[in-house]
Amino acid sequence: MRQGPDPADAAHKPALRAIPPGLHFVSTPIGAARDITLRALDVLAGADVLVAEDTRTLRHLMEIHGIPLNGRPLIAYHDHSGEGQLQRLVGLLAEGRSLAYASEAGTPLISDPGFELARAVAAAGLPMTAAPGPCAAICALTLSGLPSDRFFFAGFPPSAQGARRSFLEDLAGVQATLILYESPKRLAALLAEMAATLGGARQAVVCRELTKRFEEVLRGDLATLAAEVAAREVKGEIVVLVDRAAPTEATEDSIGAALDAALQTMSVKDAATFVSQTLGVSRKIAYRIALDRSQG
Repeated sequence: MRQGPDPADAAHKPALRAIPPGLHFVSTPIGAARDITLRALDVLAGADVLVAEDTRTLRHLMEIHGIPLNGRPLIAYHDHSGEGQLQRLVGLLAEGRSLAYASEAGTPLISDPGFELARAVAAAGLPMTAAPGPCAAICALTLSGLPSDRFFFAGFPPSAQGARRSFLEDLAGVQATLILYESPKRLAALLAEMAATLGGARQAVVCRELTKRFEEVLRGDLATLAAEVAAREVKGEIVVLVDRAAPTEATEDSIGAALDAALQTMSVKDAATFVSQTLGVSRKIAYRIALDRSQG
């Protein structure tokens, strides 16, 4: 008996139905082309106008998935596009067109020039939505093994040493897993600076070439990772993650200072609760100090 094709192996055929007017942000693969979502393919197939950080990359992705351009405009929008291109896109949206915007890789607006477009569209009161999907920062956090209940995406650190040190000093006490992007050429310098500024014993993870053929995840403390990376050549897209800072033990003086600030706008009860949660101290202790200070 002849068997039919396995539905699981059947390729998704993007819908040809019209896409609603408005700006549609489309997340694109950070490596493996099959990581794109079915909804993203539908938007790319049906939007009136296609906009991309890199038109060559988007055209290639569409070719892989069998999505024809069919004479639709394919417009570049990147860091150097200028105000004229921005206003052109907003004008198309104002006419009732549907625009699909795709970053070069990953989720639009995450270290991506689409931010200015989103702000302009929001200011104009025009419709805007997103087809979510791949994001290097979230993929790296998932693989890192570091706490994920609270994280802080810091983007690309400054390349100049002095500015980078100040940047890291500002992040040193953040009670969240830190996530940064970095060039492979500057990775060794960044890790060395992190070890010096944040402490060499602080746990960290370096993710390289996520979802690609040579994907690699390095784990260890900052001092160890800095030495390992300094001794080898590193290539590809890099995400660096650092465990949160160890919490500092609150003193009566620091509790009192925090309560003084909170009591400016809160009741004694609310101030005690707020400071207790913020500094991780007993609410009874915070309430006693707050009561004393409010009556003093």
